Amino acid sequence: MILITGSTGLVGRHLLLSLIESGKPVRALYRSEDKKEEVLAYYAFAKAESHTHLIEWTLGDITDIPALSAAFTGVTHVYHCAALISFDPYRFDELTKVNVEGTANVVNLSLSNSVEKLIHLSSIATLASTPNNPITEENYWDPDAENSVYALTKNGAEMEVWRGTEEGLNAVIFNPGIILGEGDYTSGSGSLFTYILKKKLYYPTGSTGIIDVKDLSALMIKGMASSIQQERYIAVGHTISYQQLLTTIAKTLKTKAPQRAISTGFLKILNMLDAMRGLFTRKRQITSLSYKSLQSNSVYSNQKLCEGFAYTPTPLVETLGRVAKHINS
Repeated sequence: MILITGSTGLVGRHLLLSLIESGKPVRALYRSEDKKEEVLAYYAFAKAESHTHLIEWTLGDITDIPALSAAFTGVTHVYHCAALISFDPYRFDELTKVNVEGTANVVNLSLSNSVEKLIHLSSIATLASTPNNPITEENYWDPDAENSVYALTKNGAEMEVWRGTEEGLNAVIFNPGIILGEGDYTSGSGSLFTYILKKKLYYPTGSTGIIDVKDLSALMIKGMASSIQQERYIAVGHTISYQQLLTTIAKTLKTKAPQRAISTGFLKILNMLDAMRGLFTRKRQITSLSYKSLQSNSVYSNQKLCEGFAYTPTPLVETLGRVAKHINS
């Protein structure tokens, strides 16, 4: 039996769809009935209802060991996609609970249940900016750098996976950039589309790595089926500036693109105001690390990925075309 954690997230829902369309029964761990129904609605849009009988929906949480233990019964392969994404320092304890402790639970149960292979979904946030430029898999975590709470906990999750490999677990880690695809447009990368639909005026001046969610799902499935073990791969299809990305999204959605670059000075002011508000609300939206990342021109090498999996990235316009069709449906 295949188990997917985080089955209702952007990657989880597409990975689940790919597996059931290939005829594989899958146990899908989920936390919310609303999210489950949202995923099933997307499968109806994708005309995949005939495959949903292959899904064994299991209500549970990676931080709930009894429920998670039950979900591991008879499991031979695990795709660990569950994670909390937030750059809010006030949520550090919650991020640690989900990303680090939750991953430790997944690793421990994989070991105790003699799971044959674990595919772990991480992030480019765990990769240092040095020594290689473009950034490669050899740019290991830099504990002396300024790191976001999200990056800290995703690195902690990776350490749990590597600890598992020392104890006999067969694992592969994928470090994706911004993941684009059909899904929830209220959070994560989906909020980029909402931002454009609201006709916002400003764009960040930096650049980052992006990947089509269907590409990432296919790569994870190939990684599971291969003999590869104890390796990591930067999962990026294209490196692109935020301006170009937002402009292309706007063009695809047939609306106005942001016209003004966000200045560092303006971001510093927003950061200061957000910090003051955070003293009362205990929530942050714009931290110094988050705005610096938006202004940073980071380039990621996908050479190892392309060579290891014969990977050809899906053109951005094709990815965005699918998303636009879903949004307009």
